[in-house]
Order: sequence, then structure tokens, then C-alpha cells
Amino acid sequence: MGYIAMVCTVVSYIVYMVTMILLLFVNNPDISLRFVIEDVLYLVIVTTLIFSAMVYLVTRQGAMYRFRTHERVPRAVLDEHFAHGYNKGITVLIPSYVEQPKVVAKTIWSAALQEFPDLAIVLLIDDPPHPKNNEARRILEASRALMPGILDELAQPAGRFRRHRDEAAAMLNNQATARRRVIARCADDYRAAARWLDAKADYWTVDDHTDEFFCDQVLRGLARDLRQTEAALNDAVNTRGSVASERIMQLHNRLVWIFTVRGWSFERKQYISLSQEGNKAMNLNSFIGLMGHRVKREETADGVILRDAKPGEIPDFVMRDSEYVLTLDADSMLLRDYCLRLVYQLEQPGNEHVAVIQTPYSSYRGAPTRIERIAAATTDIQHVLHQGMTYYDATFWVGANAVIRKRALDDICVVSTEGRRTVRTYIQDRTVIEDTESSIDLGYYGWHLVNYPERLSYSSTPPDFGSLVVQRRRWANGGLLIIGKFFRIVRARRGQGNPVRLGEWCLRVNYMASIAWSSFGLMFLLAYPFDQRLLSPWVVAASLPYFTAYANDLKYNGYRRSDIFRIYGFNIVLLTVNLAGTLKSIQQGMTNTKIPFVRTPKVSNRTASPPLYVTMPWVIVVFSCFVLYADFLSANWGNAIFAGFNAVVTTWAIVSYIGVWHSVQDMVVGLVRWFFVPVKQPKAVRADMPTWEDALYFGDRTMIYESRPV
Repeated sequence: MGYIAMVCTVVSYIVYMVTMILLLFVNNPDISLRFVIEDVLYLVIVTTLIFSAMVYLVTRQGAMYRFRTHERVPRAVLDEHFAHGYNKGITVLIPSYVEQPKVVAKTIWSAALQEFPDLAIVLLIDDPPHPKNNEARRILEASRALMPGILDELAQPAGRFRRHRDEAAAMLNNQATARRRVIARCADDYRAAARWLDAKADYWTVDDHTDEFFCDQVLRGLARDLRQTEAALNDAVNTRGSVASERIMQLHNRLVWIFTVRGWSFERKQYISLSQEGNKAMNLNSFIGLMGHRVKREETADGVILRDAKPGEIPDFVMRDSEYVLTLDADSMLLRDYCLRLVYQLEQPGNEHVAVIQTPYSSYRGAPTRIERIAAATTDIQHVLHQGMTYYDATFWVGANAVIRKRALDDICVVSTEGRRTVRTYIQDRTVIEDTESSIDLGYYGWHLVNYPERLSYSSTPPDFGSLVVQRRRWANGGLLIIGKFFRIVRARRGQGNPVRLGEWCLRVNYMASIAWSSFGLMFLLAYPFDQRLLSPWVVAASLPYFTAYANDLKYNGYRRSDIFRIYGFNIVLLTVNLAGTLKSIQQGMTNTKIPFVRTPKVSNRTASPPLYVTMPWVIVVFSCFVLYADFLSANWGNAIFAGFNAVVTTWAIVSYIGVWHSVQDMVVGLVRWFFVPVKQPKAVRADMPTWEDALYFGDRTMIYESRPV
């Protein structure tokens, strides 16, 4: 069926183009310049949209191949792989900026309970170290207390399971099979671990659907898994079955790995020697640049710096280095064997040049708002598409979570200066979609990226239109900048004898540029009265396979096929947001400047939207009604139906996703803010610290007045 859909799309598009060229250009004697420009523009729009539809069909076909051939690695194979003196550690980096402590706590817990031999977690707190209000101070203090609190809770069960493992090792010394008493005691430990996790879930305060997911999938999900092992061990005891001593030790190690973790928090803004750029990429880069270093904390006149300890000097910090780095957003959660399965995959023969492996995050189920549910649907569809991109070696790193080889990051490291600081940049911050640009950089050095075909990570979707605007505007910004870099790398790889294949080229270009051309194309289709002869049944035939496949994919992911109409309205109300992000990319490319990284708000109350983004959907509704009326009078039935459909769908989207009263509120607040200009307070001028020579020569320079024009 997938092949049939692709063939129908291609054949219908070719027939449409041939028909239009013959009808409008060859057999039409009355051709004007305006007529040619309009028709060519329409055909270009149709071509780009059909290209994106075709890429979708091809990508999902690759995803189906991967899902069909994927085999879940048995538990015993994983335990065997990591059993014998495994010493490749993984460091989990969780960047956090003014996040609600409870949200971050769930993320840390999901990472801390990973079944991995050598695991460390670093909470990268990026809050201002000197808060200006009580709420910010409360969040900072609570964030600093998170890691010690979690380590304290884990200490008691970890100590018990380490002690029992060592005792079992002594009892099983030189024995091929374990005694019944040893097996029974191992089962008791698994029962105790499951009870501990269930008790943790019982006492957790459930406020929303993410708390429900944390309790059911992270805590109780792991408890159910451990109880299954407990039941198997008890069956072995009751039936007098033999269990190899080595397997019993692997099971003991599993409990130790689950409850043993090292962790601490790190605040780069306390050290002036580290980058102060306000974005997630530089927060990560600041710590990665210190990994493996022995550093000394030193007070200077400008502030505290971190420098490498000199030979023979006792360092203040010995920064952990590891084979792997796991980046994890502070609002994401991992299922229990995320690290184990992904690292195992990285270490299989043939994957030596895989730099990043991930499971593109899925959305939490049970969202309370319509807009969060539809945003979650688009996220879950992307999970499928990213699997297909791996099939064609066109994967992009999705920054919510990923396991990365530290060696690959060293290859793409760029050393620069920021004032008097030396800054190591591993993850580029030139754009606000830093993970996408880093994917291109890794490809240049011969590294590959892989999506693991299971759902092992989950993340939040924006709960209201205001926070969605912030997220989608950021996603729409940067693709056009990166695509130029990609073309340069394509030429470089061709010169290296490692050309980019056509499939990879098409998928990557579509990923980076489709938001731009789809937004501009939809804007022209909505706003410009094209000749009704351009709307042909062949256009409908070319697009129908895409919409059918998309509807089926929604059903496959647990949604309704009719949600495809809701997603269309969702994209209409986000049209202005996507256009703003695209135009910002163009501006950034022309001025060669960075733009500030704006994080998606994660607050309990509603995030207000800029008035432009709530006004434009209403403008689209009014304009579509006007076009419907005008085309009805002129018997332009194709455009009339299209305009009427847009008016109905957009109105429904405004009511469902934004809210009529909320849109009025945001427009009024925006208008009031436009009338009232805040008074800027003069900044305090800090006098340069004079040297003793300056003090003797100049004297007191604070008495020099600066003349200002009146």
C-alpha cells in the first residue's frame, strides 16, 4: 500500500504538470506576463507541497522496514554484555533553567533508576545565581536540593543490595549452579526492590498526567518488571530448577545498578571563566569542556574562575570523564532500560561510527487540553518519521534526549573566545535549533546518527497556545541557515569521495526547509485569488495518498483518523508563527547575528500570546469568508470551496486551541502594552578597577562628569 501511494502521487503530479503546461502555456494564445508569473508561482507551490508529501510517504516506508526487522534484545543478553568488568561510563547531563523543581525531580528519578553499571547525573542549573525575587530564590534553592535528596533516598536500598551481592558472590565462589537458598534470597531482594518502588509511587503527589505517567511507567513499570523476575526465581526454587551462579550474580548486579548512582549539580554562571551565553547549548558545552579535567577554583578581582590545576597542585574538582554523554531535557523522562539498550546497540559490530543514538521522544498520554493533545499527535507522528530517516541515513539529532559518544563531540569541537574567555563549543549555538546543526557537523566528520525503534523516552508538549507559540517559533527558526551549511558539506563530501546519496539529500533538505516553503505556500493559497483552472482533480489525486497515509498513521499511534482535520486547523493558526520564525532566520542570515534562545514556558497558569499571533487567525477567518463570498458571485467554485473550508476549520481551531476569550484578552493586553512605553532605568556604570599606577597618576576619576546633550 505504501508503494501504491507513492506511485499514485508521482503519476498524478506528472499528469497534472503536463496538463497545466499544455492548457495554460501551449494551447493558450492570450498569455500576459502577469498570467505567467501567477501560474508559475502556483505550480512551484504545488511542486514543493507534493515534494514534502512524497518525502513523508518515502520516510514512513523506511520506518515500516525498520519496525518489521527490529528484534528486541533479550534481557539475559544485555546482562551478559555488561557483566564482565564493564568500565565505559555514561554521564547524564540535565540542563535546567528556572524549571519547577517537581518537573526536574521526575526527570532525575527516571535517569537515576536506569540499569547501567557506571552512571552519573549532573544537573546543570542555569538559573541566575543571585535571584531578584522570592519565587526565583525558592526555585533555585529547591533545585540545588534535588540531587542530594534523591541520592539520600537511594542510599539505603543501594547499600542493602550491594551487601547481599557481595555475600552471594562469596557463597557462589567456584560453584557452577546456585543453591536454592541463594536463589530464594535473590528473589527476596527483587520483591523488596519492587515494594520500595511501589511505595515511592504511592507517596508521590499526582497533580497532572505527567505525574500519572511517572508513577505508572517509571516507578511501577520498573516494579512490575522486577516482580516478573521475582516470580521466575520463586518458580525455580519451587520446581528445584538449576540457575547458573553467573546468572544469579547478573541479577544481583542489576539491582545494584538500578539503585546506585552518583550525582551533583553544577552552575556555570558562578564562574566567569565559563560562557555566559543564555542558551541550552552553551550550558551543556560549559560542562562538557571541563570533563576529564582537574580544575582549581580561584578568586579574582572580576569573580571566580575555574582553571586547570598545575602539576603537583591539589585540584578542587576532578571532573568526571566518560565514554558516553546522555543529554536529557529537564521535562523529559526515560523508561528503565533506555541507557542499557541504546549503549548495547552502540557497541555492536558495525556501529563504531555511530555518534548519536536516541529514541525520539513521544508525548505523555492523557493531556487535559485539546491543543496539547493535537500537539502530542504531531509529536508521535514525528517518532515514526525519524525511524524512516534512519533507514536512509538522514537522521537528525532531536535534542530532548540522546546518547552521544564523547569522542564524536571532540571531533566537532570549535575553540573560540568570548571576551577574555576561551570557549569550547561542541553543540553549536548559532541557531536556536542547536541539535539540527550539530547533526550536520557530525555528518561532515563521517559520523552517523541512529534512532532506536522503540518508545523509551517521553517529553511534555505545550499545554496552551502561548507556550506553543514560543516552541514552534523556535523550531521554525534556523533551518534556512543550516541548509546553506549542509550544501557546503555536500560539496566537501563529494570532494572526499563520500557523496551524499539522493535519498539523504531529499530528506535532509525537506526537514530543514519544509516549514519555510509550506508556510509561504499556504499563505499564497489563502491570500491570492489564483485562476480556478489551476485547481485540477489531479492535484487532489496527488495529495490524497499523503492525507490517507497520515490519517492511518494517526490511528496507528492511538489517535483518530479525523484528527487530520484538527491538525490542518492547528497548522493554520500556527501559520503566522512559522512565518515569523522563517523571516527571523532570513534576518539572522543577512545580519550574521545570534538571536536569544527563548525556552518554552512550563508554568501552571496560562502563557499569554503576542497579539499578532492571536489576531492573524481571526484575519484568516474574515478574509476566507470574504473570498468565499466573492468567488461564489463569480462562480469560481474551486476557490470558494477551499476558502469556505479554511474559514470553518480555522474558526474551530481558534475556539478549541486558543479560546475566544483568551484571544480577546491577549489582543487587549498587547494593545495596552503598545500604548504604554516603559521607562528605562539608567544602568549603573561600573568604574574600571584602577591599577596602583593609575591611582597615583590620575587620582580620583569618579569626579569626572560626562557631558550629555539636552
